[in-house]
Amino acid sequence: QVQLVESGGGLVQPGGSLKLSCAASGFTFSTYAMSWLRQAPGKSLELVSTISTGGSNTHYRESVRGRFTISRDNAKNTLTLQMNGLKTEDTAVYYCAQSSDWSSRGQGTQVTVSS
Repeated sequence: QVQLVESGGGLVQPGGSLKLSCAASGFTFSTYAMSWLRQAPGKSLELVSTISTGGSNTHYRESVRGRFTISRDNAKNTLTLQMNGLKTEDTAVYYCAQSSDWSSRGQGTQVTVSS
């Protein structure tokens, strides 16, 4: 079955960087557009970024554009999110998911941006 395992979260000061990774298994990773989602305390799950199957097309929510970079390695079945210039409002649990099915997301990784 679909398994997505996120890692790389942690505590970072404002302006810092983190790189999130997602290991995918149980499906043909290269044939699925993939997304990073996040959920802050008391807020709804929201889309952060999406990448096409081959990686040539990407989309970012306005608040992270220019600071976050999504990428994928289809040979290694991995999805990454490089996050630079982190802000306190980026604090959330981050998930990777198949773009067409957010319920496929894994257990998430906590990102806390605080001084």
